[in-house]
Amino acid sequence: MESNVADLLTRACVEEPGKTALSEAVTGRSVTWAGLDDLVQRVVQGLADAGMVAGYRVMIAAGNSIEFVAAYLGVLRAGMVAVPVNPRSVTGELVRVLVDSGTRMVVADAATVTTVRAAVRGLGEAMAAAGQEASARPRIVTVGTTLEPGERGWDQLVSRSGRPTPVRPDPEGLAVLLYTSGTSGRPRAAMLSHRALLANVEQVAAADPPMVTGRDVVLGVLPLYHVYGLNAVLGQVVRQHARLVLVDGFDPEGSLDLIEDEAVSVVPVAPPVFSAWLAVPGLEERLGPVRLVLSGSAPLAPEVTEAFTERTTVEVHQGYGLTEAAPVVTSTLGQPLRPRSVGRPLAGIEVRLVDEAGRTPEHADAGQIELRGANLFSGYWPDGAGGPDAEGWWATGDVGYLDADGHLYLVDRVKDLVIVSGFNVYPVEVEEVVGELAEVAQVAVVGVPDAATGEAVVAYVVPSGSRLSADELRDVVRRHCADRLARFKQPTVVEVVDQLPHTATGKVQKGRLRAEARRRDPGLLR
Repeated sequence: MESNVADLLTRACVEEPGKTALSEAVTGRSVTWAGLDDLVQRVVQGLADAGMVAGYRVMIAAGNSIEFVAAYLGVLRAGMVAVPVNPRSVTGELVRVLVDSGTRMVVADAATVTTVRAAVRGLGEAMAAAGQEASARPRIVTVGTTLEPGERGWDQLVSRSGRPTPVRPDPEGLAVLLYTSGTSGRPRAAMLSHRALLANVEQVAAADPPMVTGRDVVLGVLPLYHVYGLNAVLGQVVRQHARLVLVDGFDPEGSLDLIEDEAVSVVPVAPPVFSAWLAVPGLEERLGPVRLVLSGSAPLAPEVTEAFTERTTVEVHQGYGLTEAAPVVTSTLGQPLRPRSVGRPLAGIEVRLVDEAGRTPEHADAGQIELRGANLFSGYWPDGAGGPDAEGWWATGDVGYLDADGHLYLVDRVKDLVIVSGFNVYPVEVEEVVGELAEVAQVAVVGVPDAATGEAVVAYVVPSGSRLSADELRDVVRRHCADRLARFKQPTVVEVVDQLPHTATGKVQKGRLRAEARRRDPGLLR
């Protein structure tokens, strides 16, 4: 019985060693299941040779590639903890994760290594100033780049074959740290155990019809640092011995070409993809090999799915998931599609609704969604706070309702999380960055619907009394955010206002700001 996601790779290697497991769209490189298993074992050996031991955290700051997959599965097989991060993170973001996670090693590629080096250097300087051992700062492993002193190349890491003493992690042991907002609105790491990852892989695999079969070629455009790509897609590919075509970045025309050229049959994507594809002439002739299109990460408007299906005759299946649930909770697979429904819970996952008093809502009213299942996380790093209660229930912070047949409909979010192109943006983080400016007295950040990205970030700022014009202040805010935040976190709109609306207790009334933003024509926003 598997106790680790990497055990699924062992089974794939035994049962179908010569079958292609991964291929890279741009480079044309590929690897079989036997080849991938050998590469992962070399990672395990290389980690051991570097003095890494079970429980150490390994950050993976890289785009979708064979090396990402091998590093991830190697870390799990070695009993260590993977910390995948957005490769577009800026230096300050990486420093915060390095410090918070206690990362001992970072795997970086050519696109991320400059930022990783700056983050590790900054961390080392801070440690030295605090009188801490410089040797404790993370080591860097680079993929496809020129080495700097003290670094180790990927080829060096995987140069030696061997079978070090196998590690049999406790199923409850920590496998992955994935940074998310939790219920606090501030980024912190969800602790996903081997048990949680495997449980959700099996829960998804039990869906009828299956999301992925061994005959499928799966489009790997979803970023692997995101839980959707990491466990919902990669997990199913390894579980079912399918083939994953890795793509680093989305291009509307290029992705459609790839679907045709590689005979891609399963297409898991995020909502912004549909708007991009609908703008492509001849879309209806480009999806011939596709048997299943899946949308996740954020709600998809019914009018978008209807327009897509009308043009292509391909149905779009949706689901509801969260990082803390590893991630899939519900799915529309095997069910008649209902507008706005995200489907029914997967087998093994319980869903209930509670009102503000903790009781079941009356008359099918909406309530906060609570979950229970083996796929749930163990709480937030480092102490497990905020995890499931003594009975196994966990409050998601999302609001929804269930129809008579058990189909779930999402209504709103209790938390202020903004989802841009399927990626989480935490208003508190953006507010802290904007608030660093002397020219800004107050700031509040909200999300508003956006046709291209699902939601857009809007920052309302109150000037501090400087003589800057509104346009000049907007430029100052945008330049500062560009230096301090990843692009998808940067405000699309900066509104300069005289004051923010507050409640009697002094809390900013973000609901009023959202309503005001929605009333405006997005094209007129500055």
